[in-house]
Amino acid sequence: VQLQASGGGLVQAGDSLRLSCAASGRIFSNNGMGWFRQAPGKEREFVASIAWRGGTMNYRDSVKGRFTISRDNAKNMVFLQMNSLKPEDTAVYYCAASRRAYGSNLPDDYSYWGRGTQVTVSS
Repeated sequence: VQLQASGGGLVQAGDSLRLSCAASGRIFSNNGMGWFRQAPGKEREFVASIAWRGGTMNYRDSVKGRFTISRDNAKNMVFLQMNSLKPEDTAVYYCAASRRAYGSNLPDDYSYWGRGTQVTVSS
C-alpha cells in the first residue's frame, strides 16, 4: 500500500501547480481521498477531499475557488490543481486515503499517507 505525491516546486505568487498522487489500486477505487498540508511550525491541516466516485469534493475555506481536487480511478491517481497560489500556501502537501468512501477533513479518518511534496510560493 503506497501513496506517492509529486508535482511540488518553487513558484511565485499567482502561479499554478498541479500535484499528483499515485496510489495502489487496492486502497484507491473504493476510498475517499484527501490532500493535507503542513507548514513549518504548524499542525497538519485539511486542504481538500474527494469521494470515491469523485462526485463530492470539499475544500478548506482559504483555497475555495483556487484549488480543485480530482481523481482518475482508472489510473489510480488523484490530483490537486492549485491556481493563484499565495505565500501562505507554502507547505509540504500530503495525499491520503480515507477509511471511508467519502473524504473527510479529519486526519484520523485517513488510513494511509504518502510522502509529501514541498510547495513553496514566493511573494
